[in-house]
Amino acid sequence: FLLVALVGPPLSQTIYGIIIMNRVAQSAASGHYLWGIGAFSGLAMGVSAYGQGKCAACASDALGETQKGFAYYIVVLGIIETVALFVMVFSLGMIGKL
Repeated sequence: FLLVALVGPPLSQTIYGIIIMNRVAQSAASGHYLWGIGAFSGLAMGVSAYGQGKCAACASDALGETQKGFAYYIVVLGIIETVALFVMVFSLGMIGKL
């Protein structure tokens, strides 16, 4: 069960991307085309999810071998998760100001 808990965090960034996509689509419907914000947000979240996935894979490997350190692995994944949260918050803030 603990190994499955390490798989979930990279998937949450998909939800953040969908939230940004919906806001960009609303702005496009009103005549604002925000390709730059969408591309930057997608790239930044993709890189963050990739790094988080690699860390989760290493954490799963280490947890499988030692059966120790689960809380530390979750903390590391949470720190990487904040990158995607900052991207989402700043992107939504920029969309709201345009």
